[in-house]
Amino acid sequence: MPQVQHPANWITFVRALLAVTVAVTGPTGPGLTLVVVALALDWVDGQVARRTGTCSAFGARFDMETDAFLILVLSAYAAADLGWWVLLIGAARYLLWLAERLLPWLRRPVPPRYWRKVVAAIQGTVLAVAVAGVLPSGWSAALLVGALALLAESFGRDVWWLWRSRSAEVPYPEGGGVTLVALGAVWVALVLPHDAGDLARLPVDALLLVVVSLLPWRRARAIASAALGVGLAAVVVVEAFDVGFHTFLDRPFDPLTDWAYLGPGVGVLGDSIGVGPARATAALAAVLVAALLVVLPLATVRAAGTIARHRRPALAAALVLAVAPLAQVGSTSAAGLAYDEVRQVRADLADRQDFARAIAADPYADVPPDGLLHALRGKDVLVVFVESYGRVALEGTSFAPGVEAVVDDGTGRLDAAGWSSRSAFLTSPTFGAASWLAHSTLQSGLWVDSQRRYDQLIGADRLTLTSAFAAGGWRTVFDVPANTEDWPQGQEFYGFDHLYDSRNVGYGGPEFGYAPVPDQYTLAQFQRLELAPRDRPPVMAEIDLVSSHHPWAPSPAPVPWDQVGDGSTLAAPPATGDPDIPTLYGRSIEYSMSTLVSWLESQPDRDLVLLVLGDHQPHSYVTGPNPGHDVPVSVIARDPRVVRRIAGWGWQPGLHPGPDAPVWRMDAVRDRFLQSFSRSAFSR
Repeated sequence: MPQVQHPANWITFVRALLAVTVAVTGPTGPGLTLVVVALALDWVDGQVARRTGTCSAFGARFDMETDAFLILVLSAYAAADLGWWVLLIGAARYLLWLAERLLPWLRRPVPPRYWRKVVAAIQGTVLAVAVAGVLPSGWSAALLVGALALLAESFGRDVWWLWRSRSAEVPYPEGGGVTLVALGAVWVALVLPHDAGDLARLPVDALLLVVVSLLPWRRARAIASAALGVGLAAVVVVEAFDVGFHTFLDRPFDPLTDWAYLGPGVGVLGDSIGVGPARATAALAAVLVAALLVVLPLATVRAAGTIARHRRPALAAALVLAVAPLAQVGSTSAAGLAYDEVRQVRADLADRQDFARAIAADPYADVPPDGLLHALRGKDVLVVFVESYGRVALEGTSFAPGVEAVVDDGTGRLDAAGWSSRSAFLTSPTFGAASWLAHSTLQSGLWVDSQRRYDQLIGADRLTLTSAFAAGGWRTVFDVPANTEDWPQGQEFYGFDHLYDSRNVGYGGPEFGYAPVPDQYTLAQFQRLELAPRDRPPVMAEIDLVSSHHPWAPSPAPVPWDQVGDGSTLAAPPATGDPDIPTLYGRSIEYSMSTLVSWLESQPDRDLVLLVLGDHQPHSYVTGPNPGHDVPVSVIARDPRVVRRIAGWGWQPGLHPGPDAPVWRMDAVRDRFLQSFSRSAFSR
């Protein structure tokens, strides 16, 4: 009779199925009952084997591997709540297996020892108690530390015995190593879309690999499994991008258009760690992607061949995997992620048509130029974006008090200089980066929340704030000091008369982090080039203040405005320790806002009107989780008639919007602005 048909081995097989089910469904609720049954059957199969006289090396190994897998599953779930170190309990058996491949003297069988079984039972029991949550986390952690200590003692005693009785004549186990590595690689690829604590969780979509493995034609099986490997590699790459996009942009990766972010992303990384290391990192990432596209297909082909040679266990596993969805598995599978990405592509294609209709449906497209912005005739109007100026700069963070003090002091100083200000919040279409999405949203009155929408808008004909002012006789200017190359598509879409960037403003000072031109120089030079000349038309300009751009660095110390010169007088302040990233971010916002207030105090132009706003929140490692997309916005003017025009907006006095301030979507600004300052509003 084959060994696998011994009654004790059938009991162990039931335990293995229970362990697999727990891996799929989790060890809580009904899953905890399965854990208890599996642990109890561990005693039963041994008793049955001894009473029926069917003890065997196969049965002992089968029992040991089943115990090891169940403990790995439980330790992975416990580690999700109590820390990564708990995984050492589950990984001990597999670390020893790796050590056996390197050290021949570890390959000998050790003599039976009852204490070893007691320690294994303690591991399973303590882990079950930990995942059940019946004890406070501190008690559970203490019990697990004790269990890990007992495990280390038991393994250590066996290793010591093997060392003392070591022999160089032990044969190396043939086969298995490459196959186990291949199975492990496929496993990781399948569970990678899950949380880190789910590495011991059986992926339901492994059913597809089992089905492929059962194909009766060897060549078809190889082709299908290789194709599955390529698909898994693509899923892993997309998941890696998803993690990055959620971290930096608070949204998933869009496989249709987001590849355009790779180049700018390497550039920003270069500002953080240097151009050479950034390019090396990008090259390493490309090599890893290429390796995945080779290694995973090879791994799936080998795994499929191994499964094909063990059809009965494969069919049993397939049965468990097929039933698993009935257990309401909570985590997302690799197949589910692939489906989501395909659905996202389909949604993008449909959205292209919807967005085209939105671009064309413009209520101001046919308004005569003399009917727009009549209330601002003769005034200079500036739209000032403060990079990364998010709501977190004013609420509930460690750096908020410093920023609040600056804007509150700025309100008082502007009031004393004859300025009035009103503030609220806008919801930005982007987060952490991609400022151009916010700029185009504000200017066009459309919700531009993706690179695809941006590219579509830039190539269309749409009235922007800039083109509305240009039609009314204003000289239109973009001052974008972060730009280092020509931007013809932007000039064609927005229609501005002149573009200032880092190459044509005469800056001769040092760089400060990302910003090639610091904010004080940007404002001083704009004053000299655009506002100071006499006998000029009124100016409408978008100005980007980029000293608060990631990666955040110490800002230059301010100097008197008449001493700015070519910027060579600007220097970083004295070092004050090693501030963390959130602190540097807060200080950069303080610098940008205090510089703007100081510039307005010295401003002789009494007909100047400003719309000052953030473009997006900073990255999540500054904001923390779930910060939202809101940014502060302020209208600043000396002419009281301008403030009266926006009285119906309900914005709050000063530069500091409170927690209960109005919140608009950023795409609402263009139409509200045109409505409030155009002839139709004048006539009411």
